[in-house]
Amino acid sequence: MKTPWWFLHKTPLAFLLLPVAFVYYFISRLVFNWRRMFAYKSRRKVVCIGGILAGGVGKTPIVRTLANYLDAPVVMRGYKRTASTANIGDEATMLMHDGIAVHVGHRKSNIMLLDRQKNEHGPILMDDGLQNPLIKKDVSILVFDQMIGYGNGFLLPAGPLREPKYKAKKADAIIIIKNGKPRKRFKLPSGVPIFYAENKTISPYTKNTKIVAFAGIGYPKKFFKSLDGIVAHRAFGDHYQYTDEDILELKKLAAKKKAKLVTTEKDWVRLPIAVRDEIKYAKLETVLDTKFFDWLKEKLNADDKKTD
Repeated sequence: MKTPWWFLHKTPLAFLLLPVAFVYYFISRLVFNWRRMFAYKSRRKVVCIGGILAGGVGKTPIVRTLANYLDAPVVMRGYKRTASTANIGDEATMLMHDGIAVHVGHRKSNIMLLDRQKNEHGPILMDDGLQNPLIKKDVSILVFDQMIGYGNGFLLPAGPLREPKYKAKKADAIIIIKNGKPRKRFKLPSGVPIFYAENKTISPYTKNTKIVAFAGIGYPKKFFKSLDGIVAHRAFGDHYQYTDEDILELKKLAAKKKAKLVTTEKDWVRLPIAVRDEIKYAKLETVLDTKFFDWLKEKLNADDKKTD
């Protein structure tokens, strides 16, 4: 579904949903505490990259960067697995295109399976799952988009927060994705190492080329703003599965505007295979602060020394 419009603003509807949000969070905490009693501790280090907001904040490119840096397998849920993404989900397909080993499905079962690989001792990267109590994490890294911040600051479904803002202080480190003007009232907890990353969208066309952009991601406006030459755009629900009818309508719009169709890499893997050669995607490159890698290496080495 599309990210609800009130997630970024304190609208009357958001305030009306607050009682539901409190009840939902209370029940979720009861379930969390119960499931935590069955938590699994991996013999290999588990590095979890996640967020406290529902919807995309640009976490997948960071996961890709860290998986390549650590030469680590990635464990993920594989949201909305379908035949067009080989039944593993768009994010997993995207990572696999880079040659990363991805294990999709029940995270705890997959980590237990990786633990049985006796000759492997390196870390395991867990995509999302900071709110998953079934796996004990050695390093928890929280990701925020500078432009989105905490959204309207309310818990689901009144706002985008999966848990209260103060929970951010429990992270081992925070990565902020620079993205235009920082959102007001986006105050980060003190005492937690903070690092910055920059995303660069590389269009497959020159600046003078007319573009019709479309995306089915958490916050499509970020993608549209990152491109030059847009003459029209279309937003779909997050993880939207495109149909032949959708593609036909997009092609008609592009023809009318005498423009080229462009989408995100995550959307591209969800397109019908027959049209992937016709529609190009804009590559998203992430540059992380080099100090973050020094911190991560030191953190993993320090934890190793504790177990010696």
